[in-house]
Amino acid sequence: MKIEYNNLYTHFVFTTLNRKPIILEQFRNRIEKYITGIVNKKGCKLYSIYANPEHVHFLVSRDPQLDEVSLATIIANSSEKFINDNKLSVYFFQWQQYCSAFSVSKYSVHYVCEYIENQREHHKTENYEEEYGRFLKFYQQTIHPKDVENEVNEIKMRESASFGY
Repeated sequence: MKIEYNNLYTHFVFTTLNRKPIILEQFRNRIEKYITGIVNKKGCKLYSIYANPEHVHFLVSRDPQLDEVSLATIIANSSEKFINDNKLSVYFFQWQQYCSAFSVSKYSVHYVCEYIENQREHHKTENYEEEYGRFLKFYQQTIHPKDVENEVNEIKMRESASFGY
């Protein structure tokens, strides 16, 4: 059956491999525009995007024939190749093998866009680990509790480790 009307809003969060801050400010806009183009080519609409040094937030409404995993995989693979081919990172660029995808109501689209657009200011007072932990707590009603526990433990392990370039 075809779906004539839909409201399938998803807030994605992609994280660089090992949370390394390798998205440089001088290339942020170019990376954001590239991801926007991928989303548009797939028949989806991007409402807001912001690329932080170690993670990217973006809100899309997606085509009902394209699930979150497929869209995330296409965006991740294409953007990794684009960043590496165009030398937009001084290191080999990779996303982590997993991302987050949170459903958003039509009512909340405006608020999520504001949140994404305010990332630069937001991260002056809250680091990525704190932000992500808050997301997990908020969405834990729809995430299996063991998954939350594993993710929180992984965050704690990463906080105690130092990553060299």
